[in-house]
Amino acid sequence: MTIPSSFSGAQPSEEAGSLPHEAAPRPRTYQVRTFGCQMNVHDSERMAGMLEDAGYVAADGEQADVVVFNTCAVRENADNKLYGNLGILAPVKAANPGMQIAVGGCLAQKDRETILKKAPWVDAVFGTHNVGALPALLDRARHNNEAQLEILESLDVFPSTLPTKRDSVYSGWVSISVGCNNTCTFCIVPALRGKEKDRRPGDILAEIQALVDDGAIEVTLLGQNVNSYGVEFGDRQAFSKLLRACGDIEGLERVRFTSPHPAAFTDDVIDAMAETPNVMPQLHMPLQSGSDSILRAMKRSYRSTKFLGILDKVREKIPHAAISTDIIVGFPGETEEDFQATLDVVEQSRFATAFTFQYSKRPGTPAADLPDQLPKAVVQERFERLTALQDRIAAEENRKQLGRRVEVMVTAQSGRKAEETHRLSGRSQDQRLVHFSVPEGAPAPRPGDLVTVTITEAAAFHLVADPTPGDYSLRRSRAGDAWDRSQADSCGAPAPGAGAGRKGVSLGMPSLPLRTP
Repeated sequence: MTIPSSFSGAQPSEEAGSLPHEAAPRPRTYQVRTFGCQMNVHDSERMAGMLEDAGYVAADGEQADVVVFNTCAVRENADNKLYGNLGILAPVKAANPGMQIAVGGCLAQKDRETILKKAPWVDAVFGTHNVGALPALLDRARHNNEAQLEILESLDVFPSTLPTKRDSVYSGWVSISVGCNNTCTFCIVPALRGKEKDRRPGDILAEIQALVDDGAIEVTLLGQNVNSYGVEFGDRQAFSKLLRACGDIEGLERVRFTSPHPAAFTDDVIDAMAETPNVMPQLHMPLQSGSDSILRAMKRSYRSTKFLGILDKVREKIPHAAISTDIIVGFPGETEEDFQATLDVVEQSRFATAFTFQYSKRPGTPAADLPDQLPKAVVQERFERLTALQDRIAAEENRKQLGRRVEVMVTAQSGRKAEETHRLSGRSQDQRLVHFSVPEGAPAPRPGDLVTVTITEAAAFHLVADPTPGDYSLRRSRAGDAWDRSQADSCGAPAPGAGAGRKGVSLGMPSLPLRTP
């Protein structure tokens, strides 16, 4: 066997009978397109990690050899979004022999064979319980020259044991549980994700430690009902204990979690939030409706009084906490009186931001068969009233931040007007979006670094800080160092305050709440 010249240091000799040098085959490229919630975003990181573990590389501008859709089934237009994207790719695939398309996630778990019937050019369909099968399904489809469908009804392996390519070096998602034990009548997630399964605390903390060792300074704990963590192994205070344990991890500066359920939100969790320094003063608490009769119809096992009481307790212990929520408008049978009750609770709650949705009739959910489905025009009018109210409240709450000094973790993403304003962007400890400028002559931060600035302007969805040199403070962090390393690894020169994160996972969700259906 002839040793390649790159290893031998000599040119191959034809007299020695060597073969002409053959270039190594180009590795296949991939792109993951994500729709839906944070759980899907984290699942996409796993898909990217498994593909890279199998030898694929992230597409960098060119058309990918493999396109993976990680789908959501919560909204009514989820089907249209998927099939529209698949339709766009059909001629692209026809013009690129060897290209493959895979569909996974909640819509795949629900629609199964329907996807292959509607889009026969798809190569692989896999569900929420077998994310780890993706590389093998692509290989089988290519080898057998036929589409592969594999949908499991329960987990074959806990997803967090799979290889993961993190979308961010300075911040990471960590799943503490999957599935849901609730029976909300509007939600299809339990049918698609299964019953709740909890990870052992030691496994979670080990994953967090690994993230921190790699340079991350922020983690967000994920679960469909994150505060019911521990029920499976019989410890109802397991979540508050987990939060406190996060406080003991050296180098971990920011801990967040989403999404809790009001019915299971207990005082020990509030105490842990208040008493653990690196647990951030921010809480996402889904309301869904302010009407007790609608909450009953939704099978949400709390009422508006309990919900408001939780917010009071949180603000008593954590006065500067920013609270966000989810609200559904137009649930079947919702009367004007019911809707007014929602407006009243929103007014009292003073949410920093709200993810507001028009009710979507989802086949397979109990609510889809309820009488008194509301006309679209009624739902739209109520939706507009609700968003107008919440926009006003958000602007008022943000104006209270004027003159306040805040610590901002710099992100790789900048605002739409960044080219014009020359501002960078980041998140304050309470998760508010802050656009800030760097004073002339002051050192520029990297993504993952922390700056302390005074808020000078406020709008409904963001804050602005244009500090003077004496009001600007930069703290370079391990996360910023990790960003520099990631840029060097990808052959990109570290550029303070510029650039996008690692490529490979294309997020289909916005960084700010969208209010349109």
